Amino acid sequence: MMGGPGGPPPDLANAEIVDYQPLEGDGKLRLKLKDGSIIEVRLEIMNILRAGNDANTGLPTYIVQSAPLVRLVECPKELRKTPLRSGAKDGKSIPGFG
Repeated sequence: MMGGPGGPPPDLANAEIVDYQPLEGDGKLRLKLKDGSIIEVRLEIMNILRAGNDANTGLPTYIVQSAPLVRLVECPKELRKTPLRSGAKDGKSIPGFG
């Protein structure tokens, strides 16, 4: 999206969905973390909206609705823990997620 922080938000009343196609690659990024783990991150694009034009530049304004998908590819053995038995409660878990 064009425009700096603090500017007026784009008007979504007349925004229209814009179709797209990837130009290259599969959109996956592999990252090696300091702890030795390797994760794969991909951005899942749900919608791209054109919300008019920027008043200062005249360029089209786009809003991308997306979600990051993260997958653990590799993990050092010393970082692994024994899974909890079914029904056991983990005091550190987020309510509703275990």
